[in-house]
Amino acid sequence: MSEITPDVVEAHGLNPEEYERVLNALGREPNLVELGIFSVMWSEHCSYKSSRFHLKKLPTKAPWVICGPGENAGVIDIGDGQAAIFKMESHNHPSYIEPFQGAATGVGGILRDVFTMGARPVANMNALRFGRPDHPKMKHLVQGVVEGIGSYGNCVGVPTVGGETNFHKAYDGNILVNAMTVGVAETDKIFYCAATGLGNPIVYVGSKTGRDGIHGATMASADFDEHSDEKRPTVQVGDPFTEKLLIEACLELMATDAIVAIQDMGAAGLTSSSVEMASKGGAGIRLNMNKVPCREEAMTPYEMMLSESQERMLMVLQPGKEAMAEAIFKKWELDFAVIGEVTDTGHMVLEFNGEVVCDIPLGPLADDAPEYERPYVSPEEYKAWAKVPAIEGAPESADVGADLLKLMGTVDLASRKWIWEQYDSQVGGDTMQKSGGDAAVVRIHDTRKALAISTDCSPRYCYADPYEGGKQAVAETYRNISAVGGLPLAITNCLNFANPQRPEIMAQIVGCLNGMGDACRALDYPIVSGNVSLYNESKATGGGSAILPTPAIGGVGLLGDHDKMATIAFKNAGDEVFVLGGSGSHLGQSIWLREIAGQEAGDAPKVDLKAEAANGAAVRSWIAEGKVTAVHDVSDGGLLVALAEMALASGLGVELDGALTTAEAFGEDQSRYVVTAPAGTALPGAVKIGTVGGTQVAGNEITALKEANEAFFRDWMEA
Repeated sequence: MSEITPDVVEAHGLNPEEYERVLNALGREPNLVELGIFSVMWSEHCSYKSSRFHLKKLPTKAPWVICGPGENAGVIDIGDGQAAIFKMESHNHPSYIEPFQGAATGVGGILRDVFTMGARPVANMNALRFGRPDHPKMKHLVQGVVEGIGSYGNCVGVPTVGGETNFHKAYDGNILVNAMTVGVAETDKIFYCAATGLGNPIVYVGSKTGRDGIHGATMASADFDEHSDEKRPTVQVGDPFTEKLLIEACLELMATDAIVAIQDMGAAGLTSSSVEMASKGGAGIRLNMNKVPCREEAMTPYEMMLSESQERMLMVLQPGKEAMAEAIFKKWELDFAVIGEVTDTGHMVLEFNGEVVCDIPLGPLADDAPEYERPYVSPEEYKAWAKVPAIEGAPESADVGADLLKLMGTVDLASRKWIWEQYDSQVGGDTMQKSGGDAAVVRIHDTRKALAISTDCSPRYCYADPYEGGKQAVAETYRNISAVGGLPLAITNCLNFANPQRPEIMAQIVGCLNGMGDACRALDYPIVSGNVSLYNESKATGGGSAILPTPAIGGVGLLGDHDKMATIAFKNAGDEVFVLGGSGSHLGQSIWLREIAGQEAGDAPKVDLKAEAANGAAVRSWIAEGKVTAVHDVSDGGLLVALAEMALASGLGVELDGALTTAEAFGEDQSRYVVTAPAGTALPGAVKIGTVGGTQVAGNEITALKEANEAFFRDWMEA
């Protein structure tokens, strides 16, 4: 065994105080296997040591929440004995180093989180952030990530139905790839990870263990420097065809009574899966490392425990069920091995070649892992540090129509068709609304119900005002789900931030979480699962560039009758166009202000949560009653962009009742919707602004808007 020197400890991502805690926990020096296990379990990626203190304040309960944070994924009741199971996770660092495999294995990992709980995955979503399109690496990164997401989802047979993609120079050296999966299960067939039953067999299933992904969790808990390309070996390699077999084999075994507990091998692989199972069950665990199926010669216990090879699961079975379970996995051509048993020692004990190579008490690894209340600056100090300039002068549009045409061609608002056409959105035959609308809608098979799903965040708002930005990210998903007629039920999140040891970054984390929490409470919209990804910054771009604070939110809602679903496309010439909510006055942090007036300036828009709840309820009731013919929320680009998107989706124009001011046209006031209805329909609280008809929006032909909107990605990718 290697000697444990301060350099070895540092290479494992542990500081001197943390190593002192390891010594106290063991009462002796660790060996290398034990040090590696502490290293990954105490990494930011696995322990949430910088965020746990604040995450505890988030609202996680509601009558319809079956299981909140702490399991593989969140679970909500959707009626009729059915549950929706969902989660969102990051695969940021691997995707920057190796975009195809990083993104593909991100999809594979989040699929396992969902089906390990007994759900059949029905939809994949994503939230992607890239740097400047003219950055020399960016086209390669976009192509690789999109191909990786599409390849894995398409091969495994789960539709990718929506998502969001943003660009900003803050992501030049550290892109974000957040993947979300939603599944459906029976409420009486939900599986958890707590290992129980003294002597029960512990079983390894799926693919063999290789040397890929060793220290992936530790790598994901550090920022990038100029040597980041050397971390390529810590990126896992995925096989979606094996994952498809694993889904079917697991669901087949789940239909029996054989499984006591089940956990996927995600970040930190066999280590985190075994530690989590044993600690959740208040048990101990003994593993024989000679029994672990390996695909490479002479693998050491250190490598086996820290490998993040994909498509693997760990299970605790009822005694006597091993042969039946093995037959199922062999039928699906997957590895199956009994590698250990549940004990009552409260320790993780590993044996190799007849010797004990690891003996660690589970408490310090899991529940008693380090937790830091890191210092953060006040909102006033943060504002001074962030240096967001005030808006200069009173910027006005010289030509509202010309500005609209230009905005529709900018990278922020350009059509994402080039991206989503690479995803199979129709596999499974239940997709009712895919990318391009407000929320994706997926029918629940053999029912009249459907799930509405949305991923959202406006990082520029979060940077300017973390609290309002956090509120807005939650409210935006609420609005998108309401806009298709869904009742928003719960969210998952992926909290992407830079280095939490910088008090200004910690202020972003605390501010965003406080805003998210207040929005969830006001909207009765709890958080049931999530993921934290920190140290998203890069020294490689010259001078420590931190990403914008990006608390990506994945919302899930329910439509009781999918035939009543609303879409954004104008339906009939002569329908009247209404706006509900807001006056259209807030230009701060707007796309218009940045792209047309050349100012990245002003305050983030405020979110009135009472108005948000009331307007969402009104829109949902109008949809349910069949009063409105089209619905679209007003977001990036403001009212005129929303109208242009409705026109592009339908080929019908809009004739406005009067000229719009710059702020009315492009202001990004929150809690607003555009709805259309047959002439003479009463919509209390909504203001009529025009009529559907013609072939123009603000003096622009729809054909010209379409060309501007679709040109960016087409020209960039063909160049």
